Amino acid sequence: MKARGPALGLLLLLLCPAQVFSQSCVWYGECGIVSGDKRYNCKYSGPPKPLPKDGYDLIQELCPGFFYDNVSVCCDVQQLQTLKSNLQLPLQFLSRCPSCFYNLMSLFCELTCSPQQSQFLNVTETEDIVDPVTNQTKTNVKALEYYIGQSFANAMYNACRDVEAPSSNDKALGLLCGKDASACNATNWIEYMFSKDNGQTPFTITPIFSDLPIHGMEPMRNATKGCNESVDEITGPCSCQDCSIVCGPKPQPPPPPVPWRIFGLDAMYVIMWITYMAFLFVFFGAFFAVWCYRKRYFVFEYTPIDSNIAFSVNSSDKGDTSCCDPLGAAFEGCLKRLFTQWGAFCVRNPGCIIFFSLVFIAACSSGLVFVQVTTNPVELWSSPNSQARLEKEYFDTHFGPFFRTEQLIIQAPHTSVHIYEPYPSGANVPFGPPLDLEILHQVLDLQTDIENIVAFYNNETVTLQDICVAPLSPYNKNCTIMSVLNYFQNSHLMLDHKIQDDFYIYADFHTHFLYCVRAPASLNDTSMLHDPCLGTFGGPVFPWLVLGGYDDQNYNNATALVITFPVNNYYNDTEKLQKAQAWEKELINFVKNYSNPNLTISFTTERSIEDELNRESNSDVFTIAISYAIMFLYISLALGHIKSCSRLLVDSKISLGIAGILIVLSSVACSLGIFSYIGTPLTLIVIEVIPFLVLAVGVDNIFILVQTYQRDERLQGETLDQQLGRVLGEVAPTMFLSSFCETSAFFLGALSTMPAVHTFSLFAGMAILIDFLLQITCFVSLLGLDIKRQEKNQLDILCCVRGAADGRSVQASDSFLFRFFKNSYSPFLLKDWMRPIVIAVFVGILSFSIAVLNKVEIGLDQSLSMPNDSYVTDYFRSLKQYLHSGPPVYFVLEEGHDYTSQEGQNMVCGGMGCDNDSLVQQIFNAAQLDNYTRIGFAPSSWIDDYFDWVKPQSSCCRVYNSTDQFCNASVVNPECIRCRPLTPEGKQRPQGGDFMKFLPMFLSDNPNPKCGKGGHAAYSSAVNILGNDTGVGATYFMTYHTVLQTSADFIDAMKKAQLVASNITKTMGMKGSNYRVFPYSVFYVFYEQYLTIIDDAIFNLSMSLGSIFLVTMVVLGCDLWSAVIMCVTIAMILVNMFGVMWLWGISLNAVSLVNLVMSCGISVEFCSHITRAFTVSKKGSRVDRAEEALAHMGSSVFSGITLTKFGGIVVLAFAKSQIFQIFYFRMYLAMVLLGAAHGLIFLPVLLSYIGPSVNKAKRHTTQDPYKGTERERLLNF
Repeated sequence: MKARGPALGLLLLLLCPAQVFSQSCVWYGECGIVSGDKRYNCKYSGPPKPLPKDGYDLIQELCPGFFYDNVSVCCDVQQLQTLKSNLQLPLQFLSRCPSCFYNLMSLFCELTCSPQQSQFLNVTETEDIVDPVTNQTKTNVKALEYYIGQSFANAMYNACRDVEAPSSNDKALGLLCGKDASACNATNWIEYMFSKDNGQTPFTITPIFSDLPIHGMEPMRNATKGCNESVDEITGPCSCQDCSIVCGPKPQPPPPPVPWRIFGLDAMYVIMWITYMAFLFVFFGAFFAVWCYRKRYFVFEYTPIDSNIAFSVNSSDKGDTSCCDPLGAAFEGCLKRLFTQWGAFCVRNPGCIIFFSLVFIAACSSGLVFVQVTTNPVELWSSPNSQARLEKEYFDTHFGPFFRTEQLIIQAPHTSVHIYEPYPSGANVPFGPPLDLEILHQVLDLQTDIENIVAFYNNETVTLQDICVAPLSPYNKNCTIMSVLNYFQNSHLMLDHKIQDDFYIYADFHTHFLYCVRAPASLNDTSMLHDPCLGTFGGPVFPWLVLGGYDDQNYNNATALVITFPVNNYYNDTEKLQKAQAWEKELINFVKNYSNPNLTISFTTERSIEDELNRESNSDVFTIAISYAIMFLYISLALGHIKSCSRLLVDSKISLGIAGILIVLSSVACSLGIFSYIGTPLTLIVIEVIPFLVLAVGVDNIFILVQTYQRDERLQGETLDQQLGRVLGEVAPTMFLSSFCETSAFFLGALSTMPAVHTFSLFAGMAILIDFLLQITCFVSLLGLDIKRQEKNQLDILCCVRGAADGRSVQASDSFLFRFFKNSYSPFLLKDWMRPIVIAVFVGILSFSIAVLNKVEIGLDQSLSMPNDSYVTDYFRSLKQYLHSGPPVYFVLEEGHDYTSQEGQNMVCGGMGCDNDSLVQQIFNAAQLDNYTRIGFAPSSWIDDYFDWVKPQSSCCRVYNSTDQFCNASVVNPECIRCRPLTPEGKQRPQGGDFMKFLPMFLSDNPNPKCGKGGHAAYSSAVNILGNDTGVGATYFMTYHTVLQTSADFIDAMKKAQLVASNITKTMGMKGSNYRVFPYSVFYVFYEQYLTIIDDAIFNLSMSLGSIFLVTMVVLGCDLWSAVIMCVTIAMILVNMFGVMWLWGISLNAVSLVNLVMSCGISVEFCSHITRAFTVSKKGSRVDRAEEALAHMGSSVFSGITLTKFGGIVVLAFAKSQIFQIFYFRMYLAMVLLGAAHGLIFLPVLLSYIGPSVNKAKRHTTQDPYKGTERERLLNF
């Protein structure tokens, strides 16, 4: 038996030579120094050696597969410690996916310690050295080949390719592959990790990939784990965010809505065209049928139509009195008597009336001492109770207000593209003009000069250091500067740092730049430079924020540099806010005066828009003053009725016109004063729009009153006060109708939740009401005094001077305009052949406007708010051309969610074990559909980085053994121990008390080369820690929108973010969390109005029309049909305003909505006087009544409102402000022209067809008093 044992052993040895070969090493231990703390391994070709017991913990932690029998391996304890140190960076980023990190550890463990090293490692270069301690000769391994199975490499890459790096919004391989994650693959990733050029590998390791034996070597083909597989019973598969296989197919956006088309054309166009054609067919069919019917009974077709003919379009109003006629007559008579008596009283007692009017004006206007002008855009455009406003306040309260932004966009127009040729290998890389070294130095000088700007406020100096965002303060007071130069630590020396010899440059700023744009959070660029990429302020500088004009993700092709200085915002500290504004003012002056022929700079500051708006307003003051001056001059001259040159100064009414204007302005001042008393703040829209509106309404009433008197003839035995009382009794009801319609319409418009519309409506309604009251009191008294002056032959203005008597008295007479309307215009417009043409044209215009109603754009292009010569306009242009990311967006989880339980963590986090529909995962999915959701990047997730930071395998979370206080990873102290034990339980996510114990440490830890996961800079403001570290309050997860250029982009981005947040809230609610997630971005509060502006426009305009209908019906004595016709005409004007907006490129926003509400009020002026004149006319047929109404009121409306406003509006075309040109000149011109066209052309024609019947009860009331007078002639027109 003894002989058989050795023989059997020899046989086995001969039969299994490979087994003997596989149990030999290629190295053991560490020898010579490479550089710093890097060492070569010692060559050793013997069998593996048992590992000392003090290395058992390390081998179990790093390579547990070798922990069996006597633990014989090809590495010693020092090599294991080196391996652990070198794996810290991959550990921090890849351990969130256990199977990925498992495969990576397998690659390095087999390389470092495998007992079968010689099977797949081939030493190719060695170097003998003498150990200075032992004087023994040792051999350094300087280069070797590592044979790796291609299938293993592919499997390892596939398990790791989707792993996210939450703090950098990028794939982890982008930090570990030496190139962008999209360009990384299995072979070039492993080649980069084993390359000496990465700065981590001490000697050359050449990977050779093959699944088959090659060159006598057996490739390492260990079993791998897919990212959807668990590594052990404790850990689960990778999360959906880190493993696309777990997620299933990539989500697809819903298909875009199919355009509504008929016959391949826009459906609205087709429908309105068919409708219009059908209308024309029916209308003209009816017209020709009546014409043919009429022709059968008349010899000559133009013979006047007999009112007795059936179906005549001009038939007289015969029949019984309706039940509403007596009521209407009684109400009409009551109004006449009331205003007649009141007018006579005002003329008899002018001193008393004027005195009390002045007292009233003074009392109301004195409220202006309490006036508050709102310039805060948030207050102007956002309702205090709106969702975005409440969410903004929540964000500001819990995380602090969003910082102020100072930004420069820099181009190098005279510098050309240059080519970087990497040595020793690699494709040539083009670098854009601003990435030229000399240009970068010049930009750094500019950046440094800006940092050194000193401003003065209250005799104190203010620097950027005093106001900037410094996330690591007080440990690191460096300001946050988002600049490509922060890749070079804002240092000329770092920018010039290069590794070279006499022949070649091995690494320079090109090398560093190309690495940093892929790994902005890196503390070591792993090239020969070993320079950090992390900004001096402690956070990453993302390339899409600091570079512009590049294609795809080729950042090296950038054509612009973007430098952003975030500055602290101080909403509740006026002094600090004004210090920041003082520094911004100095920055503006500095950049405006900066001169460098090599650089072109576009810039803005937080205060720039407000400054430019103020400058714009000041620059247009002169234009607006000319506009009002023209209107004032016209009013003053047009009121007079000059009969001869000798009576020019007597018959003129300049002083009365000025008095009328002062009354209009006083009503505006009273309105402002009354609301200032109760604390309602003014807005710029109120100041700019209301004088225009009240002037239009007030002047129209003045013209009607004065011109009616001028056409009136004093009755026999009638005194002046009786005559003016009678005239007022005639016209005051129509003045009352228009003014009360407008007042009620505006006051109901104040129900709007839009601050701009609400405030405007309040002030406008009150101003028009006061204007009407002053006109029927103060102005009537002033008119009486002016007539007395004229009758005494005293000069206008110089009333003490008497003019030369020419023997003429003040007699009733018709103006040229009245005669034109009476004798020419009215008869022509109401001819039988003209009226159908008018109806056809106006219905055609209405049809077109309805067809384009849904095509009016929504929003306000912010560049329109700037003057054409503003530096901010140039900035907006550069912004659209160069920027590659939109504003940051924060997904806020409200306070109350339980982060300490596993269920609560799974609802939120995005790493291993987290729900596939967690908060982070849903935002990540949305970023995959960036073209649809407009969310551009995966979110920064504090909770996932915290879990990576706290893992016991990492060197990040350590505490002092004696005090249990936090010990930073950079501290070398034996008392520092792991926060959590390296046990299966310790490797689990912290829960309960452990979660809250270590979270404050994470949020206070600064990133360093040993641990890049410290959360101080990235997340200190993202997490609210409740008192005494007892819990987590509100938190946010930040990402960025895609590039947003137009209002439609901003509105869509907000809608999609709200949709994503709503889905997250709903998903978490189904799992038991009742706390809301909402998105917040700085622009939401301004653009939220556009989500409901269509509903707001419909509501406001409908309320206005509804109130006009009710008031008109009541004031006209329950005349329902007149109210309907008037409201239909006003509605047509409003719809046509939308048509003009589409044609003229005017978008729907708060400014244009205010103008639309105002146009509703001004339209009343164009329509109400004509309508009432028609209803009170006693003529026999509708055509005659329409002709009388148009002749009597048309001239006053045309001269009083149309000509007055037209002259003033034309001047606004020369304003420098684009807002004035578009939203005031264009819209004002449209509302006046459309109002005049509908009121003076369409409405009389419509009334001539379908106007209300004559009120029979009123017929006798106006006949007898006017026998033999001009009034009789008008009544018998």
